[in-house]
Amino acid sequence: MVVHRKETHRKYRGKRAQGYGSHKKHRGGGSRGGRGRAGMHKHKWSYVVKYEPDAFGKKGFKRPIEIVEKVRTINLKDLDRQVDRFLKEKIAEKEGEQIKITLSKIGFDKVLGSGKVTKPLIVEAKYFSKNAIKKLEEAGGKAIKVG
Repeated sequence: MVVHRKETHRKYRGKRAQGYGSHKKHRGGGSRGGRGRAGMHKHKWSYVVKYEPDAFGKKGFKRPIEIVEKVRTINLKDLDRQVDRFLKEKIAEKEGEQIKITLSKIGFDKVLGSGKVTKPLIVEAKYFSKNAIKKLEEAGGKAIKVG
């Protein structure tokens, strides 16, 4: 069975304005101060000041894409894992006991310090994290900043 909801015109039978005061008051946007965000710079200004202070104006800035440098990173554990492959592909070279890796050849800019270093590595890169430098030196290698 369908539930019959009482609609306004049923509820207020015999009353001309259906509970809106004068029948003129429920005609348009005037009874609500406009439509949507109308009047935010006029009669609704006190509301803006109190409840929406960030509604107008500029906030922050965005750097142009051309000048944003995308830094490609690699962890020490990944370098350590792939040393043999680098030696085969002649990306890395042996210098006595140590193995020298130039990260720009692989396409990376920064070395991060996650993981263990089992071989003495000399790594050339643009950037290093403090942890990466510490771990490389503990393993008997070193970090060389290039560029």
